[in-house]
Amino acid sequence: MLRIVPLPARLPPVARVQAVLAGSLNAVRTLPASHRGLPLLAVGDATAEEARRHGFSDVRSASGDAKALAALAALTLNPSGGPLLLPTRPGEGLRLAADLRGRGFRVLRRLTYDAVPVLALGSEVEAALRKGVVAAVLFFSASAARTFATVVRRRGLEGQLAGVEAIAISDAAASGLTGLAFRRIRSAARPNQECLLALLAASCNSQGMGRT
Repeated sequence: MLRIVPLPARLPPVARVQAVLAGSLNAVRTLPASHRGLPLLAVGDATAEEARRHGFSDVRSASGDAKALAALAALTLNPSGGPLLLPTRPGEGLRLAADLRGRGFRVLRRLTYDAVPVLALGSEVEAALRKGVVAAVLFFSASAARTFATVVRRRGLEGQLAGVEAIAISDAAASGLTGLAFRRIRSAARPNQECLLALLAASCNSQGMGRT
């Protein structure tokens, strides 16, 4: 439901930065090779793995959300040890930056990408919804959930959701589905991919869907 678009960003010189804070996979993907030798603190395990695949070697995972990431930074970094680089998208990372600044850190928030809503469903997806063969829809962000809600309403698909379960990575992501008549909306126990997929597996087992 979102198209990732890299943005030109003036990043600080590596020598000035103590560490990178990565709140998403796309934050990692849009950082240039010049900054991949820096220590990186990731919001979750999937983001940490993505950082390692992109050449970061000193990677630590908060295994949680933005609050957990701020807590990890406070525990492992020094407020007087240099600024923290926070690559993010417009409208995101503001609370994390404010939290860390409140703890005495200097945070350099830079917009390295944007997520543009894709206001259409693929023909196969729409056909499956109309036929009633979709068991569950996964939502990894509030932005994606809001975009899905917009498209469903525009395409007159709201009535096709009564038998579908929405599974969101967090309560914040689930909030983007307000007003949609899903059979049930559930949020992962912790805001990471592993918990979301575990919730999906439990849902499939309870409905006797097996593997799909």
